[in-house]
Amino acid sequence: MNAWEDEFPRLRNEGYIVKSQATRNYNCIAWAAGDTNRWWWPDAGKQYHWPEGIPRDNTVDAFIAAYTQLGYEVADSQELEEGLEKVAIYTKDKLPTHAARQLPSGMWTSKLGREEDIEHTLRGLTESVYGEVAVILCRPRSVQ
Repeated sequence: MNAWEDEFPRLRNEGYIVKSQATRNYNCIAWAAGDTNRWWWPDAGKQYHWPEGIPRDNTVDAFIAAYTQLGYEVADSQELEEGLEKVAIYTKDKLPTHAARQLPSGMWTSKLGREEDIEHTLRGLTESVYGEVAVILCRPRSVQ
């Protein structure tokens, strides 16, 4: 059992797989965007990376705009759809807290703050410090 399981009680029942070692190089917002070299956050002091031209506001609209620059648009469903890559933005008290990216298997991948990357169900991180899924975004999946 990991110490952070207390923050994410649904993971115990939903299940998860640790996929990396802890690192401070990037966070969940960067991980969902495919960036493992920078910490993304819309801080006013510009300490962290944030896409150029996007307001440095901790709002769902700012996060949607950031991912829109990467080719994402608001999706109708969290379900796996062939040819689409999806990102979920979680919020608590209407403020963005976390982002997860859907894998080709239909599972989701997340970076837990400064801790590990995990593979999990979308529901596994709800009712936690991250709150609930507020919006799903999608874009065509790139061939890798």
